Amino acid sequence: MRAALEQLILDCAGYGSRRVTHALQRDGWKVNHKRVLRIMREESLLCHLKRHCAQTTDSHHPFPNYPNLVKGRTPAAPNVIWVADLTYIRLRSEFVYLATILDAYARRCIGWKVSTRIETHLALGALEEALATREVKAGLSHHSDRGVHYARYAYTERLVRVGVHISMSAKGTAYDTAKAESCFKTLKQEEV
Repeated sequence: MRAALEQLILDCAGYGSRRVTHALQRDGWKVNHKRVLRIMREESLLCHLKRHCAQTTDSHHPFPNYPNLVKGRTPAAPNVIWVADLTYIRLRSEFVYLATILDAYARRCIGWKVSTRIETHLALGALEEALATREVKAGLSHHSDRGVHYARYAYTERLVRVGVHISMSAKGTAYDTAKAESCFKTLKQEEV
């Protein structure tokens, strides 16, 4: 099993002990996360990732901010809470920006758009894709940070026109958009 574990870590350098455990279990190994963690510690195979933060949110703008409608809420069905966020992706020759909208219930990306510029049309493109793929039902809340791209009138008026409640995190609070941040982390560490 150690050889399979080492090969898996070589193939997937960003995996921690729990992801390694799930991958080994998918390959037919009968192991639990405690044993995998112990072996990874003994063999010095634990993942040590650099933590860095790039700011993609500009919350100093003249547009209105909206109250947080999703704090402490857990969606019981799809299309109850949509979470919107932006991130950057470093490619070999340039940076690109990715705007996504996730359904908080299924943690599924329902709208996305990529651009070399971080502007309102980027966030609006992800919103339009989400609206095209999902039916808007009464009570749907759209949650984002207080960034200028989500506060601009073009974006908020589009949400109001389709009957979506607008919700924004408090300044400096990323907990309510954690599902999107988790998606970005997986995307950057495993796919890009």
